[in-house]
Amino acid sequence: MPEGVRRQWRADRALRPPMRSPGRPEPSRAVHRQFWRLIATGVTTAEASLLVGVSVPVGTRWFRHAGGMPPISLAEPTGRYLSFEEREEIALLRAQQVGVREIARRIGRDPGTISREVRRNAATRSGSHEYRPLVAQWKAQQAAKRPKTARLATNGRLREYVQERLAGNVRRPDGSTVMGPEPPPWKGLNKPHRQDRRWAIAWSPEQISHRLKIDFPDDESMRISHEAIYQSLFIQGRGALKRELVACLRTGRALRQPRARAQNRSQGHVTADVVFSERPAEAADRAVPGHWEGDLIIGAGRSAIGTIVERKSRSTLLVHLPRMEGYGEIPPVKNGPALGGYGAVAMNAALTKSMTKLPEQLRKTLTWDRGKELSAHAQFTLETGTKVFFADPHSPWQRPTNENTNGLLRQYFPKGTDLSRWSAEDLEAVALALNNRPRKSLDWKTPAEVFEEQIRSLQQPGVATTG
Repeated sequence: MPEGVRRQWRADRALRPPMRSPGRPEPSRAVHRQFWRLIATGVTTAEASLLVGVSVPVGTRWFRHAGGMPPISLAEPTGRYLSFEEREEIALLRAQQVGVREIARRIGRDPGTISREVRRNAATRSGSHEYRPLVAQWKAQQAAKRPKTARLATNGRLREYVQERLAGNVRRPDGSTVMGPEPPPWKGLNKPHRQDRRWAIAWSPEQISHRLKIDFPDDESMRISHEAIYQSLFIQGRGALKRELVACLRTGRALRQPRARAQNRSQGHVTADVVFSERPAEAADRAVPGHWEGDLIIGAGRSAIGTIVERKSRSTLLVHLPRMEGYGEIPPVKNGPALGGYGAVAMNAALTKSMTKLPEQLRKTLTWDRGKELSAHAQFTLETGTKVFFADPHSPWQRPTNENTNGLLRQYFPKGTDLSRWSAEDLEAVALALNNRPRKSLDWKTPAEVFEEQIRSLQQPGVATTG
């Protein structure tokens, strides 16, 4: 009998249909689950790959093909199914010529379970009936698959409704189409930076999901969850929606960003003694001068201007942040100095220069955003005597005066413009103009007038100050 026929006959005896050769079988689902659990904790794809024992390119491929979303359930399977560890134990005992009943007794399983496992999932490619744990695990996973066709793929009416609300054309009141700008071709990346985006109706998946219940109250076939829409967009081959339609989402992301990863940005410079809750109570009361709020306004080409505002008088100082020597000429170096002008070293020097021009009694505290440009705050405090506190993440209302002032400054420095072209004298002129505008919150006095009153009160003999 020909060799090929004999091998196929052995596969038939395994009571399963012929299966394609796996080559090198994929890692087990346990490895996949552990990988996605690590991603959910906020670690990078490279770190998660190394921790579960796969190469970085493999982990990157898993992440990109799944659109940043776990394609499998992260819940542990029940004890009903054999684990990879149990299959390894079976292979070791089989190699020692241990019988099926003894194997079952040692690993705590029914003999019938062991018998079926050895018969169904043994490797038959070599022409012999050989049990290998890696191949057995792969075959068990292949047999356990129950592919379910996505609802958007089978329900054309539902798919058309979702696509129209997500990516439909913008129309005028008379119904005519507004084409909008011509966007660059989609390359599988996030929305293009500072380039035109396609105009679409752009309902969010959540809006679409809930609106279906209103538009079709009696038609249960017209139901889909927002998560199913996201999966259809992000996971390759999951649904009927084309992946380029992610450009119609508000974020425009081609991959979903794990929530923990977004919240897990490095903030080692923010220690327990400089968080917002540790700021002295008098800083919240605008009756006491000398408490400041600060941040950056960012422009094109990694240009920036520092803004610091005094809470009581609303007086503004603009910090000049010029490019450092070598910017645009020296290739960027990982973990090297930031040459854009607002790295930690440059920011610390420029801010110190601006703050030391003020009277000591008027530089008590500075509340800053969580940006790493002020990671050298300990040195800044040592040089100026100004204690730095950092606002909580995503809490701009904790720096309201600065946020309002930054909005006013955009009249002079619009978003998307190069801010590095302005000299220190130009910034001083803009600050002067802003400080001489009357404010309703100051009973129509100007910030310059109120700030001058504060300085005069400090210069009067016998006036106690809060240091």
